[in-house]
Amino acid sequence: MITTSNTTSKLFEYDKSFSCTVGGMDEAGRGPLAGPVVCACCIMPLDSMIDGINDSKKVSEKNRERLFDEIISKALAYGVGIVEHDVIDEINILEATKLGMKRAFDGMTVKPEIMLIDAVKLELSVPSKSLIKGDAQSYNIAAASIIAKVTRDRIMREYDSLYPQYGFSKNKGYGTKVHTDAIGTIGSCPIHRRTFIRKFENVEKR
Repeated sequence: MITTSNTTSKLFEYDKSFSCTVGGMDEAGRGPLAGPVVCACCIMPLDSMIDGINDSKKVSEKNRERLFDEIISKALAYGVGIVEHDVIDEINILEATKLGMKRAFDGMTVKPEIMLIDAVKLELSVPSKSLIKGDAQSYNIAAASIIAKVTRDRIMREYDSLYPQYGFSKNKGYGTKVHTDAIGTIGSCPIHRRTFIRKFENVEKR
């Protein structure tokens, strides 16, 4: 069985294989029915490794929160781009993700010599490389995935206090049964993505 340390080391060594300054970029929230898509990018120092960095989906919520603080304190630069639900409805989720990634990149005070991006092809002012399942290959992408995931989860917990009927603190806007049943019973709320919930709203009309 691969330990967390060995997994992190593998990601770390991949980024060290580049003979230039490497950045990583990822998103959180392409699939949910509500809330924003959040994109993040970062340049992590490659002279020391933060143990535990991995694809955010493979890290517990408690450890993500811990790693988030360490990542942003040690990053040479990082940026976050948030695109709200109404823009997602207007331009579609892929274009909203690209917009969020560009916002995150523009927010960095230092730019890398190459940006590694999880599964999205994007034109930036520096060369970029799209990696399928990049958060399982690159240390910088994995770190960016944690920044994006924690940022979005915190936003959704705040929305839960405004719209507690949908269980946003637990489902983070994803289409769980509790969430979709609530849409069918009481309808949508202001942060729902209209283009994502049509089939669930139909339940209300039957």
